[in-house]
Amino acid sequence: MKAGSEIFIGSITGLTKENIIKLLEETNRDILHKRFNKIKLSIAPNAVDKELVKMLKKYNVSTIELETQSTNDYILNRCGYKYNRLDIKKSAKLVKRRGYNLSFQVGVGLPDSTKFDELNTARELSKLRPNRIRIYPMVVMKNTQLAQEFKEGRYEPLTVNQAVERCKEVVYEFNRRHIKQISIVKQNELNKSKETEIIAGPYHEEFGQLVTDSIWYDSIVDKIKKFNVKVRKVKIEVNPKELPNITGYKKENAEKLKELYDVEIKVEGNPDIKIGKSKMSVEEVYSN
Repeated sequence: MKAGSEIFIGSITGLTKENIIKLLEETNRDILHKRFNKIKLSIAPNAVDKELVKMLKKYNVSTIELETQSTNDYILNRCGYKYNRLDIKKSAKLVKRRGYNLSFQVGVGLPDSTKFDELNTARELSKLRPNRIRIYPMVVMKNTQLAQEFKEGRYEPLTVNQAVERCKEVVYEFNRRHIKQISIVKQNELNKSKETEIIAGPYHEEFGQLVTDSIWYDSIVDKIKKFNVKVRKVKIEVNPKELPNITGYKKENAEKLKELYDVEIKVEGNPDIKIGKSKMSVEEVYSN
């Protein structure tokens, strides 16, 4: 890891002060060897207090991610979380006041949660001006309370397609409120051991890619609809790093455009185009 980068050391929720210090001291030994120089960690909102945030400053912690999941008190209680919306607000303000980067976790597909609950969570968290957002599509892990509810038929997880659509809407909601650093949790990191084995839910090794592809698909369709002619083929120019996002995972975007709109796309890389932007032009139209 390069000097100047940030390392995520995971959650410190439930750890004693002594164990937190031990973990941070071990991480800081790596900082002395210049592998990185900043630390990111996560913690439940109700575990944040003035003493803790003051202590973390001594150990090069730059980002505190609050394990919020939702701002709906009923849903939080339903899921067994020991904090509420007021705890989230108080801890976020304390983190920001102490000069840390503030990050939030947002759950999608929590028990009894709807799309509207998740969009409302995005709106409420945006008011607290976070620097970053990480979105978690809810999956069912082995040997958990949720796994028991799933087996008993009391919890029905989202499908992959449903989760992609719901995550995408949450991304749009944060974007509308000018929150730009948004990522989707890498699910393949959750499914590496028997302890974190996923037994149900919207698991896909490229889930984040699916969300990104879907966002680009919407953008392409919107631009096609604005042409005043019946388009047969279009050329799309994007930054070379974005090329896979346009055609989509296993070329699904290109196939959907052909199937639903009878439009073929020609994609070209252009290093002069900024990440997230595109340029589209008509290559062919249908003759009358």
